Amino acid sequence: MKTPLARCVGLVLAGYSLAPLAQTQADTDKQMLIRVTEGQAAPASRLSEAALASEPAARLNADARVSMSRLGGRGLDPVIHGQSQERVDVLLDGMRVEGACPNRMDPPTSRLSSALPQVLEVRTSNQTLRWGPIAGGQVVATTAAPEFGDSTTTGHVTLGGSDNGDGVLAAASAAVGNEDAYMRLSGGHEEANDYEDGDGDKVPSAFENTEGRAEGFWRADNGFYLKGSLSRQEERDVKYGSGMDAPKTDTDMYKLEIGSPVANGDWTLLAWQADVDHVMDNFSLREPPVRMGSERPMQTLSETRTQGARLVVDQVFNYTKELSFGVDVESNKWDATLYGEPGVEPPTQVASFMWPGVERDRVGVFVEGFHQIRANIKLGAGIRYDRVEMDATEADQAYMIMGRGMNTAADSYANEYGVNDFEVTDDNTSAFISGEFRLSSRNTFNVVASHSVRSPGVNERYVARDTAMGTWIGNPDLDTEKHHKLELSLKGKEGNWQWRPAAWIDEVDDYVLRYDDNPDPNVSDARYKNIDARLLGVEAELGWSNGTWSSAGALTSVRGYNNTDNWDLPQIPPIMYTHTLGWQSQGHSIEVEWQLARRQDRIDEQSGLDPSESPGYGVFNLNGNHPLTDFLSVSWAVDNVFDKDYAPHVSREDSVTGEGFRVNEPGRTLRAAVTARW
Repeated sequence: MKTPLARCVGLVLAGYSLAPLAQTQADTDKQMLIRVTEGQAAPASRLSEAALASEPAARLNADARVSMSRLGGRGLDPVIHGQSQERVDVLLDGMRVEGACPNRMDPPTSRLSSALPQVLEVRTSNQTLRWGPIAGGQVVATTAAPEFGDSTTTGHVTLGGSDNGDGVLAAASAAVGNEDAYMRLSGGHEEANDYEDGDGDKVPSAFENTEGRAEGFWRADNGFYLKGSLSRQEERDVKYGSGMDAPKTDTDMYKLEIGSPVANGDWTLLAWQADVDHVMDNFSLREPPVRMGSERPMQTLSETRTQGARLVVDQVFNYTKELSFGVDVESNKWDATLYGEPGVEPPTQVASFMWPGVERDRVGVFVEGFHQIRANIKLGAGIRYDRVEMDATEADQAYMIMGRGMNTAADSYANEYGVNDFEVTDDNTSAFISGEFRLSSRNTFNVVASHSVRSPGVNERYVARDTAMGTWIGNPDLDTEKHHKLELSLKGKEGNWQWRPAAWIDEVDDYVLRYDDNPDPNVSDARYKNIDARLLGVEAELGWSNGTWSSAGALTSVRGYNNTDNWDLPQIPPIMYTHTLGWQSQGHSIEVEWQLARRQDRIDEQSGLDPSESPGYGVFNLNGNHPLTDFLSVSWAVDNVFDKDYAPHVSREDSVTGEGFRVNEPGRTLRAAVTARW
C-alpha cells in the first residue's frame, strides 16, 4: 500500500494540537447556541435498571426505530431504519471501534460496558458531521462522569441475576476526587448458560464476560482539561446459533482527550486505540460437524487494530451563530485466517485467508454552522470531505483447497469480478442542510436534507472464504454508496400530551447488496454488487403523562426496494408498534410494555439473507424500580410474560454454511438487580 495520507496528516495533527493553548481563555458565562456533545449523563438511580438488560445493547430496543439482530446471548447487532452492520456507526465515548469477527459475532455494540452503563443515543440524520456522515444510523454511547456532591468519594455495587439461563451479574465502581479532578476504577463479571425459548427449547447462548476500566480527569483553573482511560474486556466460551462459537475474544481500548476554552468557544483533541483479538471454531464448545463423511474441525483466528484522532474547534458569534470545524484521522488493519483439517483440533492447515491483511486509512475534514435567524427559526449546514485508502496487502498468500489445488484471495477476486488491482482510493464528499421552525408554542417542524457517502466495508470489499461448503468473496471493485436523504418531523407538546410524527426517504446510488450466486439451496456462494435502492419510512409517537401515570405509543414502518432488480431489499424489519403504560411515585416506578410486530412478507429470497417470510408476534414485558433506602434500590423485570415463541425478522448468515436463519428470543425470563450507591 502507498504511504497512507492519514498517517502523514496524523503526524501533523499531533504536532500542532497544542497550538490552541496559547489562545485566550473564553468567557465561561457565554453558552453555546447549539451544544453538540457525545451524549448525556446517566443518573445513578438508573444503574440497576440498566443491569436488567440481557446485554447493554439490548437497551436499544426501547427505541422504536431500532431492531436487534440476534446471533446468541451476546453480540446483538442494531438495525436502524432498515440498515445494519457497516451502515450503522457506533461511537463509544467518541471512539470508533471495529469488530474482529468476519461474521460479526463481536459487533461494536458488544463493547458497551455492563459495569458502567452508558447513555445510548440513536441518530438517523446528519445534524452534525463531526463524527462522519450517517448512512443508516448512528449509536452514540456516553459514560457519565462520577457525581461527588459534598463527598470526595462515590461509587456503586450492583448484583443481579436471571432465571432463564441462570445468568449472574456483579459490577462495581469507585471514584475519589471532585468535579475538577478524579480517579475512577470499575469492573464487572457476568455469565449465563443457554436460555430456553418460548417452546422450552435450548438456544445456544451461554457466555462469560469480564471487564475492567481505569480512568482519570484533571481540569485547571483556566479550563484546560486532561482526560484518559484504559479498559480491557475478556469474553469466554460464547455460544451462538450459527456454525461456530467464540471461545475467546479480548478487547483493549485506550483513550486520551485534552481540551480548553479558546476565544468564544473551545477546542478538543481526542486520540484512541482499540485492539481486538478473536477466536471462533466449531469444536471447542460443540461436537464438530460431519462433512463429506469425515469430521472437519474449523477455526478462525482474527484480529483488528484501530487508531484514531479527532481535533474539533467550536466557536459562537453574537450568541446567534455557531461555527465548528475539525479534522480526524483513522487507521485500521484486519487479519483473519480460517483453518480446517479433518480430525485435527485445533486445525493447522490454512483453508482461507478471510481478511488478507486488509488496511484502511481515512482522513476527514469538516466545517458546519448554525444560525438562529429569528426566535422561531434556526438553520444549519455542513460539508465534509473524507479520503479513504484501502488495500488487501496479503491477497497473494497461497493456501490449499482440498481436491482443487492452490488458491489465493487475489485469484478469488480475479475469477469472480475480473479485478486484479485491490488498492482503492475513495474521495467522499458529504453535506447537509437543516431547519428548525417553531410554528407555534406547541409545534416545532424539523427538516434535514443530506448527501452521505459511505465507502464499502472490509467484508464487502475484501472477505475471501473458499471452502467445500461454499464461498464468500468480497468485491474490491465496488463503488461508494451515495445516500440522498430527506427527513421531516413535527414535534409537539401541549398540557400532558406530546407527539412526534415523522417521514423520511433515502435514495441510494450504488447501494452495496450481498446476494447468493449459487442456485443450490445447500451451498451458498455470497457475492457483492452495486445496485440503486430506495428506503422510506414513517414514524409516529404519541404520549401522555400527569407526573404519576404515563402512556406512550410508538409506530415505525420501513420499506426497502431494489430499484435495479425490481424487488424488495433483504433484512428489512416489519411494521412495529410499542405501547407502554407506566406509574411512578416517590421514586418507585412500574411499567408495562407491549411490543407488536406485523408479519414480514416483503423479502429478497435471492439474497440468501432472508430465510423465509416471518410471522407477526406480540410480546408483553413488565419492569419496575424501587428505592429501599437513600443508597439502596432494587429493580426487576419479567420479559416475555406469556412465554411467546418468536424471533425478529432480521436474521444473520451462518459463518460456515452461509445459510440465513433466525435465533429465537428468550422465553419468559425473570431478572432482578440490587444496587448500592454512595
